[in-house]
Amino acid sequence: MSNRRNTINRFTIKMQKKLLILFMFILAAFAGLSARLFLINRDNGEDYKKQVLSQQEYDSTTIPFKRGEIVDSNGTVLAVSNKVYNVILDANLLMQDEKNLEPTLSALKKIFNIDTNTVRTYIAEHPNSAYYVMAKRVEYEKKVAFEDLQKDPEQGKNIKGVWFEDEYRREYPNGSLACDVIGFTTSDNVGTYGLEEYYNDILCGTNGREYGYLNDDSTLERTTVPAKDGYNIQTTIDANIQAIVEKYLKAFNEEYKDSVRPGNGAETLGCIIMEVNTGNVLAMADYPVFDLNDTRNEQNLIGMPLLDKDGKKVKPAECVTQEAIRGMNDQVMYQHLNALWKNHCIVDSYEPGSVAKPFTVAAAIESGAITGNETYLCEGKLHVGDHDIKCHQIYGDGRISVQEGIERSCNVVLMNVAFALGKERFVDYQHLFGFGLKTNIDLAGEARTDTMVFNKDNIGPTDLATNSFGQSFNVTMIQTAAGFCSLINGGYYYEPHVVSRITTADGATIENVEPRILKQTISNTTSETIREFCNTVVTGEHGTGHTARPAGYIIGGKTGTAETLPRGNKEYVVSFLGYAPADDPQIVIYVVVDRPNAYPQDDAKYATKIVRNILTEVLPYLNIFMTEELTDKEREELEELQIQIRTPQGAQTEELDEEGNLVNPQEGTEEETQEGEEQEGTEEETEEDTEDREAWRDFPKDPATGYLIDPATGNFVDPELGTVMGGGSLIDDATEGEEGAEGTGEGTEPGDTPGGSEPTATE
Repeated sequence: MSNRRNTINRFTIKMQKKLLILFMFILAAFAGLSARLFLINRDNGEDYKKQVLSQQEYDSTTIPFKRGEIVDSNGTVLAVSNKVYNVILDANLLMQDEKNLEPTLSALKKIFNIDTNTVRTYIAEHPNSAYYVMAKRVEYEKKVAFEDLQKDPEQGKNIKGVWFEDEYRREYPNGSLACDVIGFTTSDNVGTYGLEEYYNDILCGTNGREYGYLNDDSTLERTTVPAKDGYNIQTTIDANIQAIVEKYLKAFNEEYKDSVRPGNGAETLGCIIMEVNTGNVLAMADYPVFDLNDTRNEQNLIGMPLLDKDGKKVKPAECVTQEAIRGMNDQVMYQHLNALWKNHCIVDSYEPGSVAKPFTVAAAIESGAITGNETYLCEGKLHVGDHDIKCHQIYGDGRISVQEGIERSCNVVLMNVAFALGKERFVDYQHLFGFGLKTNIDLAGEARTDTMVFNKDNIGPTDLATNSFGQSFNVTMIQTAAGFCSLINGGYYYEPHVVSRITTADGATIENVEPRILKQTISNTTSETIREFCNTVVTGEHGTGHTARPAGYIIGGKTGTAETLPRGNKEYVVSFLGYAPADDPQIVIYVVVDRPNAYPQDDAKYATKIVRNILTEVLPYLNIFMTEELTDKEREELEELQIQIRTPQGAQTEELDEEGNLVNPQEGTEEETQEGEEQEGTEEETEEDTEDREAWRDFPKDPATGYLIDPATGNFVDPELGTVMGGGSLIDDATEGEEGAEGTGEGTEPGDTPGGSEPTATE
C-alpha cells in the first residue's frame, strides 16, 4: 500500500512539472504574437483599417436575379424585367480631396437631376459613409452618359466616389393589355394578382453574391456566386385576340357610359374565349382596365361603382368621380384599387340566368329522365309551391318541344325538365359540371362558390324550379365557360389553364403544360343533341341569339338574363355563351354584361352584339372560314372593318366571288325533325290560344327605343321575340329575396345562402 502511494505522488509531481513547462511556452508565444500585432497596428494599422472598411461596403454585395418573362402563345412579350441602376455615393472617397466635391455634384445634377443640396447635407452629416443611394432605377443611357463624362480628361478627372448598383425593373410593353391575367409586381419584386402571383416562385430566381477578401499580400481578391435568373412562362393567351376583345369591351363602354345613370357603360364587362378541346384560354378580359406600368393611377377608377371602407357598394348607388377621389382616405382608396385590379372573370360570382338551361337539359337527357323529344305547354307561368313562376314570355309560348324551349328560352319547359330530373340528380350534375367547385385555373384569386349552390338537403321544389333556368345559385365566368366546353365537345371536361410552357432564360423547356381531361360529364350522343338545340338559339325562327351571329358564319350558343337582388329592382346581368363554328366547335366565347347602363337592362342583345363584333375579327384570324353567303350590308360592314377574309389554298368550297356568294358551296344536310311526344294529361292548344299569344305583334312601337309597348301595362316588349323588357319581378307576390345570394358582378361572400325563398323567373 505504501509503495502504491509513493508511485502516485511521484507521477503527480512529474506531471505538474510538464504542465508548468508547457504553460511557459504558451505564454511566451502569446507575448510574441501580441508584440507583433502591436507593431503591425503601429506601422500599418491605418492602411488596414481603410481596406477593411472598404471591403465591408463594396466587396460583399448582392447580385440581383432577373425575373422571368411572360410571353403570349406567339412569343410576344407581355412582361419583362429590364436592367436599371441605382446611383451610389461613396462620401468617404469623394471627400479625400475637397476639390472633387463640386465637379462631382455638378455631374450628378446634369445627368441625373439629383438635388445637390440634399447630397451636401448627407455628406456633412455622414463624412465617412461609403454607401448612399442618390437615385434609383436610372436607365442604361443615363448611366453610360455619366461614365462618358467620367472618362473625359478635363471634366472627369475630379468626378469621384460615384458607382452604380445593378437592379431590375418590371415593365409591361403593352400597357393595359391582359392586365387582369398578367397581374403585376410590388417594389420588392413579389408578384401580385394574376400570373405574376400564381407563378411567383417560378418567375423568381436566386440572388447572387460577390465576396471580397484580402490575400497574403493584402490585395483585395473577389469571389462571385452568380445570380440564377427566374424561369420564363409562355401563356395560352393570344395577344391579338386579347386586343380584339378589349377593343370591343371598351367600345361598349364608350357607347353606353353616362347613358341612363352617371358611370361606366356597365358595372363590369367580362369576356372569356377558350379552346373547346384543350382548355386553353385564348383571351380573358374585363372592363375597366388599368395600366400595368401605372397601377395606382386614380383616373382609372372614375365611373366605377363607389365603395365604402369595407369594399361594399354604397347605397344608394353612386359612381366614382374626381370629387369622390379627393375625399377618399387610404383604406377606401385601397378598396377601389383592389376592385380595379381583381380579375372579375374568376373572382366575382353572379346568377347565370338562361345560359344554365343547356346544362339542365343535358343532365336530364344523360340521366334518362327525358329523351329530349317531349313537349310541354307554356301558358306564361307555372304554379310551383305557393308561387306562380312566370316565363320571360309572359304571353305564353304554347305547346313547344324541349328543343324549342332552348331556342325560345322558355322557363316553363325548363322547370318541367328539372322536375323530371329530380332534385338529387340535378344537384349531382351541377357538381359534375363544376358549379360550386374551383376550376383550379392557374391564376391567383379564383373564388370558392361551394356555399353558393344548393345541396340535396336544402334544395326545395321552388329552388329546383328556379335553378333550372339559372336563378337562385351563383357561378363564376370561368366555371360556366369550362363546363360549357364539355357540353359541346363530346362531354370531356378540360381543366382550364393559361400557361402552356415553362422555359429557362436561354429557351430550354422545363415543363410543357399539357391539356388535362378531368372527367366526362355527358356522352357524345347527348353532346350532339345539346349542340343541335343550341344552334337553333342563333338560327331558329324564334331564337333569342340571332344578333350574335357574325357575317358569313353559323354559330351556336345561349343567351342569359338574370335579375339581381333585391328582386324587382329592374337591374340585370345579361350574357351570351356561344361557340364557333356550329358544326365543329373550336372555341367558346362567353360575354357577361353586369347591369348595362341602359333601360331596359334585361336585353341579351347588349351581350350578343359584343360577341358578334369580336367573332367577326377573331374567326378569320383563327383560320375558321366562312360557310354562309354575305349580304350586301354584311359585306359593307366587313369592308368598313378592313377585315381580310382568308381562305386556304385550294379550298374551293369556301371561296367567295365578287358578289360575296360562295363558289361551289358545300351542301348542308337537312336536319332530321322529330315530333315531340305530348305529355299525358296536358291540354291541346287551340288556334285561338295561339292568336292570343301572338297579340303582342300588333302592339305600337316606341320610336325612341324601338321596343313595342304593351297598352295594358306600359311594359316594353321585344319586337322579335315578344319578351317583356324591364317588367320587374316575374314571380307573383315576390318579396325582395333578401336571403338570397345576390347575382351581381361584385360577387358573394362564402357562407351566403344560395337562392332564396322568393326567387324570380327571368330569361
